[in-house]
Amino acid sequence: MKDKDLTSTANSGKALGEKSSSTEIASFLKAVSNASLAKSGRLLFTLDATNSRQPTWDRAMDIQAAMFDAVTKAGGLSVQLVYFRGFDECRASKWVINAAALRNLMLNIKCRGGHTQIAKILNHAYRETTREKVAALVFIGDAIEESIDSLCQKAGELGLKGVRCFFFQEGHDGTAENGFREMARLTGGAYFRLGPDSAKELAELLGAVAIYAQGGIKALSNSDKHKARLLLQQMEQ
Repeated sequence: MKDKDLTSTANSGKALGEKSSSTEIASFLKAVSNASLAKSGRLLFTLDATNSRQPTWDRAMDIQAAMFDAVTKAGGLSVQLVYFRGFDECRASKWVINAAALRNLMLNIKCRGGHTQIAKILNHAYRETTREKVAALVFIGDAIEESIDSLCQKAGELGLKGVRCFFFQEGHDGTAENGFREMARLTGGAYFRLGPDSAKELAELLGAVAIYAQGGIKALSNSDKHKARLLLQQMEQ
């Protein structure tokens, strides 16, 4: 799939343009199948692909690609992949329900050195939800190299639009944690740090976010999955 280069609009100040086991995937599919699928939800799946993530990149790619496979089989969820890396490079795929193409695109992404571009992702999310409702944004990263106050302003604007943001942090950078936590709070989303068993954690947590994106708070409340309850607790704080 040819992705869309979002870099060209970035400087204008406007909105953008350990492999998972079969048991983990089966668990994810079961959780998602229990969600309310009255209508298709829309989920933005966003990634930091800068060099600081290289040490864990291959493992992360395996599990994240497996999650796209699970979403494809479950149905009822429209997904868009957005990632940044290198010098001023930020790209977005098309919105798709069959996420196999996104899986292949993700597997071909290579880390490149550069600063974080989280503002572009938040701007892009705002534009997308203005066009058609976006239920949730997932971000996976390990650093923030931008003004946290500016990012929080953008996150607050997304919160007013009803877009909940879920931040998953690799590593232990305190500045990043503070920023991710505050942006999650402002949008009514949640923050989690990915630990040593991050592949399994990410599978379960993304399953919970998918339940929310498809069926909302009610579907999340009805889920008997531990990570779904954990996610709901944070969202209700």
